[in-house]
Amino acid sequence: MRLIRTITVLFSVLAILLPLGTAQAEEIGRIKGAVGDASIEREGESIKPKPGQVLQQSDVLQTGANGRVAATFVDNSRFSAGPNSRVELSKFAYDPTTEEGEFVTSVEKGSLAIISGKIAKSEPDAMKVKLPSAILGVRGTRFIVEVGQ
Repeated sequence: MRLIRTITVLFSVLAILLPLGTAQAEEIGRIKGAVGDASIEREGESIKPKPGQVLQQSDVLQTGANGRVAATFVDNSRFSAGPNSRVELSKFAYDPTTEEGEFVTSVEKGSLAIISGKIAKSEPDAMKVKLPSAILGVRGTRFIVEVGQ
């Protein structure tokens, strides 16, 4: 009887701890489309993007000479990265109840078309696009940035 109780307690503790070690990162958006040479870099891995693929904070969208990738985020922001682009989804936090959050993207090279979502409309400094020599504050609009190679 004592052995059964000990085993039950051990399995209970494992059931509590197991999810902590295998927790998934939070979804911030999804790939809507990808063509040509495109990838998502995540924790040292290169993932081939496909429609519906989940995006996470710190993912890097990368395209080659013939590549393009489009994504929609949980706040309804939309991105489209053109050929020869490298775009890091540096920081993303969003509360769907209050429609507030923070979205920071870094464009190292290439082009990025953006249609801002609810985060940009919540507060003037809530969405930023970092470029090699500037930082753009997004105020609820559509725009394209292009960074030379």
